[in-house]
Amino acid sequence: MTTPQIILFVLLAALFGLLVWGRWRYDVVAFATLLAAVVTGLVPAGEAFTGFGHPATITVAAVLILSRALASSGATDLLAKLVMPATGHTQTHIGALMGVGGTLSSFMNNVGTLGLLMPVALQSARKAGRPAALILMPLSFGCILGGLVTLIGTPPNIIVANIRAEVAGEPFGMFSYSPVGLVCALAGIAFVALIGWRLVPLRAGQRDDGEDLFDIEDYVTEVRVPKSCKAWDKTLDELEEMTKDIEAQVVGLIRGRKRTSRPEGRERLQARDVLVIEAAPTEIDKFITALGLELVGRGNAVSSLTKNADAELLEAVIAQGSRLEGRSVESLRMPSRYGVNLIALSRQGKPHRGRLRKIKLRIGDVLLLHGDKEHLADAVASFGCLPLAERDLNFGRRHQAPWMIGIFALAIAAASLGLVTIPIALGLAVAVMVVANMIPVREIYDGVDWPVIVLLGALIPVGGALQSTGATEVIADGIVTITVGAPPVVVLVLLMVVTMTLSDILNNAATAVVMAPIGISLAERLGVAADPFLMAVAVGASCAFLTPIGHQNNALVMGPGGYRFSDYWRMGLPLEVIIVAVATPMILVVWPF
Repeated sequence: MTTPQIILFVLLAALFGLLVWGRWRYDVVAFATLLAAVVTGLVPAGEAFTGFGHPATITVAAVLILSRALASSGATDLLAKLVMPATGHTQTHIGALMGVGGTLSSFMNNVGTLGLLMPVALQSARKAGRPAALILMPLSFGCILGGLVTLIGTPPNIIVANIRAEVAGEPFGMFSYSPVGLVCALAGIAFVALIGWRLVPLRAGQRDDGEDLFDIEDYVTEVRVPKSCKAWDKTLDELEEMTKDIEAQVVGLIRGRKRTSRPEGRERLQARDVLVIEAAPTEIDKFITALGLELVGRGNAVSSLTKNADAELLEAVIAQGSRLEGRSVESLRMPSRYGVNLIALSRQGKPHRGRLRKIKLRIGDVLLLHGDKEHLADAVASFGCLPLAERDLNFGRRHQAPWMIGIFALAIAAASLGLVTIPIALGLAVAVMVVANMIPVREIYDGVDWPVIVLLGALIPVGGALQSTGATEVIADGIVTITVGAPPVVVLVLLMVVTMTLSDILNNAATAVVMAPIGISLAERLGVAADPFLMAVAVGASCAFLTPIGHQNNALVMGPGGYRFSDYWRMGLPLEVIIVAVATPMILVVWPF
């Protein structure tokens, strides 16, 4: 190997290691890798940031904006509600959810589709009396499978199509993936709905039978302020200073018949006042003892929180890219900044019983928030979380939904007929919706998953270095040597399996950027067409079913479903085997060597 190849392989090994470790966000790691490639001369300085203007990057951003706009308009709401009549049996319930999720994610961002359907899934599971764990993992997998069907269904398809354009002069079209992707999606949905859901492990503590993730009475209680106690005639700010070493928070004040869900810090306590406090059971005793308060009883605390017509409790899950990720609860200062209280937190289906202030939040954590309805809505949107309850998705724009669907359909048709390229078509659709005020200017970029955009912009030049340094030839030679004498179909299957394995531990876009050039090089070595190998990479990069870290959808359902890291492979492994078994002959029929 040459020196540039050795340096590039070291950089890629460091990239993969850091992504698996997860200490830093993948966009930061990818950008650092790009800079290292520029410094070492693997990527020319003049080409360092060409990835940010690459058609694949622009297309992904446009798809994310349009997905957000369609969901906000209520255009997809009616389709989501079609699930309810199918909840009579587990198989039909799961099949309907996966079918709707797969259909929507064929044309929308699949993470956005999951966010849209998760509240519907939880409500339907509650009404049907089924454990949410049986529903959420299949829904996540269904949304992932739907992305296989079209060019814009998932970022790997867009990346592979543009890499093909650089080699063959023409990208894959809007529905080039459909023959293979649709059959794979249908086979996967059928397996999960009929058999796969039985492989999902159920255990004590998971959300089931319509019960909430939290036993709220274990966290919220009422205490009375006697005249002789240390808290009497003190302000709530002073009270907080007196109990700064105790993990307890005042979330309500009852004075006579008046109930306040968010009392002011300067409010001075009077005798017979009742404080509603949030604390773990061990901290409640410390709080009462330190201030000389009287325990009123735990049975009334929950009703005290909910009796105020302007206040409510809301569960929300931390999504990818949320501003809460990696931050401590204490640093967020939710009551003062956002007007809401964090009552409890659940991680992997288990309520957190320790100190909330110091805990650092992760993707998939479920938060139990309390506050005024208006403040809750603003806070959840600001946090970048997904509420786990059905909410109004229309925001006053339902009358615009038919127009938005029509504009989106015209863009798809124009790209499919070859009138304009897909980035231009989708860009025009975004522009028309903005000019027509269908997408408020302030919301244009709210739906963009910026870490994914940075990841693509950074890794596309690094992927180019794989080809310019001849590193893809080295990898291809190794695979051909391992499979010497075997027919091309064996190499194709091996490529798909390796791509699937990488996608289970890496971001699927990063996997596609690395593996697509290797697929082209393999085809050249074998003297066959490159298209079958590119299709194998597209399928493999999008099918991450073994772990919660391979795809954002899997991480999102981990908390609400109460799953453990090791739960995913139970259903995911046979599903990946089925996908390989179905995709291989379909690729050979539609895209022969």
